[in-house]
Amino acid sequence: MAEFVDEAQLHAKAGDGGAGSVSFRREAHVDRGGPDGGDGGSGGDVWLVADRNQASLLGFRDHPFRRAESGTHGMGKKRHGAGGSSTVVPVPVGTVAKTFNGEIVADLSQEGDRWLAAEGGQGGAGNARFLSNRRRAPRFAEQGETGQEFWFNLELKLVADVALIGFPNVGKSTLIASISAAKPKIADYPFTTLVPNLGVVRFGSANSHVEYIVADIPGLIEGAADGKGLGHTFLRHIERARVLVVLVDLDPNAERSPSQQCEILLNELGQYQPDLLERPRLVVGSRCDLAESAPDEGLCDVVISSITRQGLEAVVARLAELVTVARTQEVVEDERAIRVHRPVKETISVERQDDGSYRVNGRAAERAVRLSDLTDDGALDEAVRRLERLGVDRLLGRAGILDGDRVVVGDLEFAWFRDQTAKGIDPASLPRRPQRKKREAS
Repeated sequence: MAEFVDEAQLHAKAGDGGAGSVSFRREAHVDRGGPDGGDGGSGGDVWLVADRNQASLLGFRDHPFRRAESGTHGMGKKRHGAGGSSTVVPVPVGTVAKTFNGEIVADLSQEGDRWLAAEGGQGGAGNARFLSNRRRAPRFAEQGETGQEFWFNLELKLVADVALIGFPNVGKSTLIASISAAKPKIADYPFTTLVPNLGVVRFGSANSHVEYIVADIPGLIEGAADGKGLGHTFLRHIERARVLVVLVDLDPNAERSPSQQCEILLNELGQYQPDLLERPRLVVGSRCDLAESAPDEGLCDVVISSITRQGLEAVVARLAELVTVARTQEVVEDERAIRVHRPVKETISVERQDDGSYRVNGRAAERAVRLSDLTDDGALDEAVRRLERLGVDRLLGRAGILDGDRVVVGDLEFAWFRDQTAKGIDPASLPRRPQRKKREAS
């Protein structure tokens, strides 16, 4: 039997982009052929897709790494590199992805929901892309961009129609085994169930019936909302349930009376997530065959005995009715719509370092300077033009930069200067490759 895992980690590594090519036409009878370097292919993405065929996060426990294919480099004769294939990772419906700081970045609660966990790097442009009237023979190209790489925490919140809630050893596993084909572990000691068990219940005739999923949630104790007894781990599986069944023990030898059990359980649900108290719920008295007298008037909606099967049909019928009503109240359009989660586009920012230099952050700024040869005059001019078009010079001015301060953008580091005629990034301050001496006229 496969182990149920509801917490795991994911390492998503997107593919790197291929580098652009620096190439010139070299053919017979073609004098001074122009640039013909091809573009590099873009790297593949890493996508997570909610799939009902996945039952738990077991596949991530021992192997959390998911990697996409990198793009290939461009070549001469304008041959572009092939793009890397994306990696699609199926996860159970109800999977939530969080950063290590606890921030939720994706909630795949419906079948088919997709989330872009890591975006592939863009392929670099070949030197043919930089041909212009001013630049007739560009000798530089773009490097491929590095694909994104992240670690995430994955949590699974079960998507069930009915959740069974009660104290440990109150008879939840026996109940789900009696009304469905589920075969949970059953024993006469507390916390027999350590992971949720799912069972499918069918009510009605062959021509007209209702099927719903019942989740046997591990036993809760007082203080579960504060995390006591792995309370948070168990309570999160209740969040998506349409109907709640509060199971109270009618055994006279129980530690608490049925009314006390119900009060404590509802209090824990309210402290954990207040809207859980607004869900349709059914209070069921368990082990009525052991009860010496009738339970408190008005407390239990149904009393059952899983051993004698007393009241089981009534519970199945009541739950089918509540589930049907809850399903019809949900918005059908929202249920069927497939949601695609993409990260918010990263903005450009300026951060002052401890050594007094200024670092420009943002993928767009780093893309602007990812040229193959930053000592080439044309490459430097292109980098400066891109940065100015992105407004980096204005951001640096607002950050209080002074003449002579160092600026770091990706792999490019330069000194900032401004004068009366042209404010902003001064290309003359950037390192340049010595110019070749012109041949003397013969």
